[in-house]
Amino acid sequence: MATQQITMPQLGESVTEGTISKWLVQPGDTVKKYDPLAEVMTDKVNAEVPSSFSGTIKELVAGEGDTLSVGELICYIDTEEGSSSAEPAQKEEKTAEAPAQTGNTTAAPKKDTAARGRYSPAVVRMASEHGIDLSQVEGTGQSGRITRKDLQKIIDSGQIPTADSKPAAVSAPAASETKQEAAPQSKETTSGLKPIQVESMPGDVEIPVSGIRKAIAQNMVRSKHEAPHAWTMVEVDVTNLVEYRNSVKGDFKSKEGYNLTFLPFFIKAVVESLKEFPQLNSMWAGDKIIQKKDINISIAVATDDALYVPVIKHADEKSIKGIARDVKELADKVRTNKLSGDDMKGGTFTVNNTGSFGSVMSTPIINYPQAAILSVESIVKRPVVMNNGMIAVRDMVNLCLSLDHRVLDGLVCGRFLARVKERLENMTKENTSIY
Repeated sequence: MATQQITMPQLGESVTEGTISKWLVQPGDTVKKYDPLAEVMTDKVNAEVPSSFSGTIKELVAGEGDTLSVGELICYIDTEEGSSSAEPAQKEEKTAEAPAQTGNTTAAPKKDTAARGRYSPAVVRMASEHGIDLSQVEGTGQSGRITRKDLQKIIDSGQIPTADSKPAAVSAPAASETKQEAAPQSKETTSGLKPIQVESMPGDVEIPVSGIRKAIAQNMVRSKHEAPHAWTMVEVDVTNLVEYRNSVKGDFKSKEGYNLTFLPFFIKAVVESLKEFPQLNSMWAGDKIIQKKDINISIAVATDDALYVPVIKHADEKSIKGIARDVKELADKVRTNKLSGDDMKGGTFTVNNTGSFGSVMSTPIINYPQAAILSVESIVKRPVVMNNGMIAVRDMVNLCLSLDHRVLDGLVCGRFLARVKERLENMTKENTSIY
């Protein structure tokens, strides 16, 4: 009998953590390899964590609602196979560390001190970001290990222990006093601003922040914090496109079985323009800019409480019909909670259909680490002065582009939008094929 560890898997590109939304097993349950163990939420996808082994569930380390980094332990499983177990490895570590401990020989102190000096990468990163001195933190994890939840409680309280505030030797009460003294100057978020304390008043409704909402918030803050956003917009006369789409949508629905919306036409125009201006199909990578070969279009799909960004792979190789099929299939997966991690991977440029809920102008936040995002606004009829000086009612739409100014400049983005505009204004039955 061997004890194996199950850790938080990576459920999508750039996904760094997941939240256990529901355990599907309990200690003592027998599972087979690949059986689902838990439902996990990330900022990009809801998925099930499969078992890597056949055996019996020994211990659930993480609880429902806990958020863990990729690679962090979530449970133990007893198996008949495997060359080594997780627990013997921990015991060896404890034995190796024991000589370095003080003369206290009681079981509890040994267990605690054995784990205090071993931190997960996620804990080290989180402590570094917030300036937390880990030697002053009491862990609540197994064997006294410090967890991300321990650090989050400290961050939320604002009483952050720093190296400067720690005496050389201090008792528990003194440590508490030191933390309180350090709090006023350390109570800051990663953006450098002190968190606002908001009190609930009678009649207010407190809505708990879900794991996926926290993840979305963190990614949005990171995008705005790290990427210097710039914004530009063009208005496009899509009268010809509206007439063309309206003339073929009935036949398309009867033949294909689903609706032909405007979004695939816009994505097609974007994809063809990205071929001409590949700079917009790039990502910032610290000391270099990576210009992606594949054109994979991320699309934003909203539910009542979350926003997902699945990806149309190799969009440059697809017809308007192929893009329309992918848009429908991905949207259906989001709304039926069947989106997989692979559906979220590889996006290189995002098209956001804000016009679907009536917006006429927006400033979208970049889907980091992509270099740009385009919002397609609502198509509205407006009076327009034509080239001959006459006024006519036309179907107009605004295209709003947010760009990472480290990667892109206004000139190339202006030229890119001009080509998208030109393509859309010339989409007619004569020169545009759906198939």
